[in-house]
Amino acid sequence: MKKGFTLIELLIVIVILGILATFLVPKIMQKPDEARVAKAKNDIMAIETALKMYKMDNGVYPTTMQGLKALIQKPSIPPIPKHYKEGGYLDSSSVPKDPWGNPYIYRSPGDNSRPYEIISLGADGKEGGSGVNADIKSWEIH
Repeated sequence: MKKGFTLIELLIVIVILGILATFLVPKIMQKPDEARVAKAKNDIMAIETALKMYKMDNGVYPTTMQGLKALIQKPSIPPIPKHYKEGGYLDSSSVPKDPWGNPYIYRSPGDNSRPYEIISLGADGKEGGSGVNADIKSWEIH
């Protein structure tokens, strides 16, 4: 009989890796802005995992209007999820912000037939840029 990892086990590993990266990367790299970029990428991957769990339970991703808040609180605007997980899909009581304190941009559906998009505008909080000011986009970090 073959045994594999469950989605919950994989989610726990991703969360642990994200927590480790949050604390270890700044100490190892001694470059705070680069560490923030790494944290933003880990945050986006954790949000993507939560979005996938939401879709598995409810058949659709939260809409742009429902936003990432749908991962911590059952949406009250249609489409109302029928099988919303008690306690939500993120271990947070507020909508996550990027490492520079700005809200992540969430769109569903996204451009180019993507089911969703999650974007951090980087250190400068403005669209575009390069280096640590570059936008961090969910479809570019995989």
